[in-house]
Amino acid sequence: MRELPLTLVAALLISLLIKTFLLQAFLIPSESMEDTLLVHDRVVVNKLTDKADEIHRGDVVVFRDPGGWLPAARGDNGGVRAAIHRAMVFVGVAPSASARDLVKRVIGVAGDTVVCCDSQKRITVNGVPLDESYLYPGDRATPSLVVFNVRVPQGRLWVMGDHRSESADSRYHLGDPGGGFVPVADVVGRAFARVWPLSRAGWLKEPATFRQARLLRAGS
Repeated sequence: MRELPLTLVAALLISLLIKTFLLQAFLIPSESMEDTLLVHDRVVVNKLTDKADEIHRGDVVVFRDPGGWLPAARGDNGGVRAAIHRAMVFVGVAPSASARDLVKRVIGVAGDTVVCCDSQKRITVNGVPLDESYLYPGDRATPSLVVFNVRVPQGRLWVMGDHRSESADSRYHLGDPGGGFVPVADVVGRAFARVWPLSRAGWLKEPATFRQARLLRAGS
């Protein structure tokens, strides 16, 4: 019994170190990534993949609000349960439901030209059309109602949700100071697995369309 407090403290410290430097759980709060990620799904994020050369087209990333993408934060509702949950999130044993984090799919990295759309209503990256079979079924015929033609600056990403008609992503912030691009510095990490509910647990794999030889030759 004398060793129990020390064991608990050690376990919490290990959990905090993992959450700070390696892995973190996040709760999906919206429909913007359906059907890849559903509301209340839990994902695990690899926090080591937060540098420009570690983020690739097709990755699902969690990032901090670049500024103005989300409504103003509400005040804490307080209470013992809320305090306990905050503590569990802090040490990494509960998923974060922070309103200041977003999750989207990377469509373009630095140097890419991303266009909507070609004559067949497909998003193109460096002139190569994407086969976006991962999109929400109702959005596959028209992957974007917003027309755009952008070149991604250094240190930035162009991101879009898989449920395009429900995702206020890079397209809807073209007029913002950041031009709709997400700074790599704001990326928390890459979501690589769904862990809850267990019926949906599995890896989040890079869609095959981003491995096209033409696309790889055209970019990095």
